[in-house]
Amino acid sequence: MLSPTFSSAPIAFQQVADPCYAQCVNAFSTITMIPTMQAVRVHKFGGPEVLCLENNVPIPPLKDNQVLVRVLYAGVNPVETYIREGQYSRLPELPYTPGSDAAGYIHQVGRAVSSLKVGDRVFVAGTSTNSGSYAQFVVSDDTYVFPLNDRLSFAQGASLGVPYFTAYKALILRAQTKPGEVVLVHGASGAVGTAAVQIARALGATVIGTAGTKDGMDVVSKCGAHHVFNHNHKSYEKKMVEHLGTGFDVIIEHLANINLGHDLQMLKAGARVIVVGCRGSVNINPRHLMLPEASIRGVALGTTTSAEWMEMGAAIVAGIESGWVNPVINQVYSMSEVQQVHHDIIHSKGAKGKLVLKVTDE
Repeated sequence: MLSPTFSSAPIAFQQVADPCYAQCVNAFSTITMIPTMQAVRVHKFGGPEVLCLENNVPIPPLKDNQVLVRVLYAGVNPVETYIREGQYSRLPELPYTPGSDAAGYIHQVGRAVSSLKVGDRVFVAGTSTNSGSYAQFVVSDDTYVFPLNDRLSFAQGASLGVPYFTAYKALILRAQTKPGEVVLVHGASGAVGTAAVQIARALGATVIGTAGTKDGMDVVSKCGAHHVFNHNHKSYEKKMVEHLGTGFDVIIEHLANINLGHDLQMLKAGARVIVVGCRGSVNINPRHLMLPEASIRGVALGTTTSAEWMEMGAAIVAGIESGWVNPVINQVYSMSEVQQVHHDIIHSKGAKGKLVLKVTDE
């Protein structure tokens, strides 16, 4: 098993002149939990400037049903900016380490863990505290940790959690999408959008995606969408329906406060609009739901049961192995650039896949 590398270590683990002592220290660090690590910490809620890269951060203790993962890459998600600002329903106690998605190697396992072993290549798709992955080590319940096939890089592995599990829950568990149905992914070039396109295409649906730039549209096409439209063009909703000659069975909506009113005018009988993201209030005409007997449904990963996590994880692992799960990496940031990535994930125009942090060299 690979030993971790730290930019700063406690005095007990610093290099000394005695080679026997150094050998003892290295053996100890390989077999047992390293007491401290480098991690991003938040001591007060606020803007990106409250994100601090710190050394000698204590590693959380391991429970029987948990694993300790040595993190190589951590995924960055918009929800982590809302938590950092204190604008979220479930806030961690201060100080905390942001992030819930990661990829790396199993470093230690709890006594009750039998499905994973030390040295396994894995991805982490969540933690019980919804925090902790912007660090050299993360502790997570084994429910949220899955094997990472070497088809994917560790950066891609860190891109699986929130995006793919949200997309799967939206399409399969909430919308109950069926092969042959017509699916619109509204805002398809971001991390959740590209995941939704890949899942819907693999399911056998007819997939339409929208994006706001030429580069974004190219990303959506490469992910498997049958048709792609620019949602910044005037009357693009009308053009989509005219091009298809029909409305939609399922709409995955990432910006409901802007698009929901238009979505409701493009529905087939029994259609389902799945709200994945919303940044404000919206006025709609419920009459648009009545004639097609359509529905609007929300999605929240925080309410997912353990059984649903296992179902989603099994499906995504199978998708990796069979080749249709292919996370798109937009940009990789160093740990020292954590403030920049939190700015970019909210303010950059034209999403083109996933933003990730490189935490440790392999």
